[in-house]
Amino acid sequence: MHWISHRGNLEGPNPLLENDPGYIQLALDKGFDVEVDVWFIDGELYLGHDTGIHALPKEWLSNFRFWFHCKNINALDFFKKTDGVKYFWHQEDDYTLTSNRKIWTYPGKTLLPECIAVVPEVAYNGNLCDCYAICTDYIHKYRRLYEGRNTD
Repeated sequence: MHWISHRGNLEGPNPLLENDPGYIQLALDKGFDVEVDVWFIDGELYLGHDTGIHALPKEWLSNFRFWFHCKNINALDFFKKTDGVKYFWHQEDDYTLTSNRKIWTYPGKTLLPECIAVVPEVAYNGNLCDCYAICTDYIHKYRRLYEGRNTD
């Protein structure tokens, strides 16, 4: 199982800190992948959910532990020209294919084997244990549940 922190969250949503580079670094330091919201504005990459707020550190583009959620068409265009990064675009699509060919699954939609279950705390339909990854705001909780289930 792969574990993806949703916007840097570890123990629940924190809208004031989500997508903040320092907050994201805490999740990276714990060994998690991180999904971040990225905007391309005036030739620069920014982090932020509803708009670009924080400059995206350039070295993150070579870090394989990031999943870049393109929030505008310019970000999508930038990443399609950038080798070796995981990126995707979606809003409320049931399923989205990521650049590394994983199926990003909207909350509550049927989970397929090897998909990425996104924020299952909202809703999920299927067996989380069959997923390639879980992307959640409660990453510690889900990892403890998964590891407890697999040690019986």
